[in-house]
Amino acid sequence: MSHVIAEHALPSPAEPHPNQFALLKQKRFAPFFWTQFAGAANDNLFKFAFTVMVTYQLQVAWLPPAMAGLAIGALFILPFLLFSATSGQLADKYDKRMLILFVKRLEIGIMALAAFGFFSANIPVLLACTFLMGLHSTLFGPVKFAYLPHHLGERELTGGNGMVEMGTFVAILLGNVAGGLVIAVPEIGAHHVGFSCVAVAIIGRIVAHWIPDSPATDPGLAINWNPFTETWRNLKLAHGNLVVFRSLLGISWMWFFGAVFLSQFPSFAKEVLHGNEQVASLLLVVFSIGIGTGSLMCEMLSRRHVEIGLVPLGAIGMSVFAIDLYFASRGLPPSGTMTLAQFTAVPGHWRVMADLALLSLFAGLYSVPMYALIQLRSQATHRARIIAANNILNALFMIASSVIAGLLLKMGMTIPQIFLLVGLANAVVAFYIFMLVPEYLLRFTAWVASRVVYRFKVRGDEFIPVQGAAVLACNHVSFVDAVLLMAASPRPIYFVMDHRIFRLPLLGAMFRLAKAIPIAPQKEDPQVYEAAFAKAARVLREGDLLAIFPEGGITRDGQLQPFKGGIVKVLETARADGVEPPVIPMALTNLWGSYFSRIEQGGAMVRPFRRGVFNRVGLNVGAPVPAAQVDPSMLHARVATLLRE
Repeated sequence: MSHVIAEHALPSPAEPHPNQFALLKQKRFAPFFWTQFAGAANDNLFKFAFTVMVTYQLQVAWLPPAMAGLAIGALFILPFLLFSATSGQLADKYDKRMLILFVKRLEIGIMALAAFGFFSANIPVLLACTFLMGLHSTLFGPVKFAYLPHHLGERELTGGNGMVEMGTFVAILLGNVAGGLVIAVPEIGAHHVGFSCVAVAIIGRIVAHWIPDSPATDPGLAINWNPFTETWRNLKLAHGNLVVFRSLLGISWMWFFGAVFLSQFPSFAKEVLHGNEQVASLLLVVFSIGIGTGSLMCEMLSRRHVEIGLVPLGAIGMSVFAIDLYFASRGLPPSGTMTLAQFTAVPGHWRVMADLALLSLFAGLYSVPMYALIQLRSQATHRARIIAANNILNALFMIASSVIAGLLLKMGMTIPQIFLLVGLANAVVAFYIFMLVPEYLLRFTAWVASRVVYRFKVRGDEFIPVQGAAVLACNHVSFVDAVLLMAASPRPIYFVMDHRIFRLPLLGAMFRLAKAIPIAPQKEDPQVYEAAFAKAARVLREGDLLAIFPEGGITRDGQLQPFKGGIVKVLETARADGVEPPVIPMALTNLWGSYFSRIEQGGAMVRPFRRGVFNRVGLNVGAPVPAAQVDPSMLHARVATLLRE
């Protein structure tokens, strides 16, 4: 499988910063962050206030309260289906700053019309504004996610996405709370909502003025204005990179999963938890805090790389706590309607809130790396259209979640039973996606090995290229060397490995899943020998990373063994194909003596805890060596030097 990397290198950060919050002090991120924050808050301020008004304050015969929330939600989502394909084209063709300014000016106009609707209690006008705000969000979505990889480096992309995801859910929360409070003001609440919506829109436009220029990635693109044919074309475009497309499906499933919970919170609070409206709001607060916390944790857990190994971890947590939510809520005793204070006084309710907080936290761990992967792996000229395809799929999955949840309720299932079913379905869907894209499981294995089995520290990882072909040359100390190299690299690696390791039950299966290249001595199996070099040349020809252990086998005494000439043959074969990949010297340190090394007389994996747990091991990465300068003795000296550092 070829792993496609963006055509243009991601930008280097303007200056090093300790964590993602430092981005809020930088012009390339802060104005954009607060612009999207204001837009998300305004969407939800308007929608929630409108929903409360038609549910509690107005009697509209043709829009009964039971249908109001459904109608408003459907009108808001409809533009995502109709216009996402067009908005993706616009975001690729034009300067993203210019588009953002246009969208913010449009928002001011929509909110001015909405203010008139609130002042006059004109429901048709407010429904039209709901559709128009959906259009506003549809136009902004592809710009939003295409903007980030244009201005953030690979080491910042996970943190930047985490900040945006956290900011979005905080904005949603604040918008809902503000909308509910302001519309409830007797007599003048609707007027205050109208003024507030216009004010927030104006603030968003002012902040957007400081967003830096973001030149078009495909200025020659001819716009196809037919939303149906372009939607199909976008989906086919996304399908051209299977890793990206299946990641889009994974994100859309997360929105399906989340929509089931969010849509059922009012009924869950009233019918199952026996709480009032404040309890329903508390559930939304807990859910939003969980998503925000999980999103922010991604940078810390990924060591500031795009770490898709967090995705299986997130999927596991989502299923575990969704299933536990069923058990936590099914046995609650019947009672009268409880206030917020009465609800929190019941010990069993804290388990329910913990389950909600943790399943949403793991949903944040699940989604942020997927978004970052899509941004990193999509071609720069098509990135916004790929995001548009994602928005189309998200909308379809969210509509499907509403329909399926409604059918299950009509069939007599309780809300806790629906949560249980969704938790079980999540495990099945996630497993299916991870089998289709084994890179997720491989990265998860590497993440566990480097953070749970070992305490793994990498030095010089900036020398590992984020795009383009390269050969990684490393010493060979243990049976998990390849797993640790996977953990250190922001990109997939293809390994050339001794054919005998494929006979080991667990490691062999994992390396076959990773499409590692078996190699045997020429005298032992000339066909495998020649096939290995042909496959290695293809990896480099396709612009991927190739890892070689030049010693030819795992050390038996802990010392660096002489390097063999296979790496030179790999480079010569690549040169014949017109590829001159740099060679990155690497040295794994302190692995000798660990469980997976051959220090014991009986071989490796004999005494599990001979060095205790959480062993400190490391990887030192050296500066790239041009292919023309590489020879085994020189490379051996480079790796030996890295071992002593």
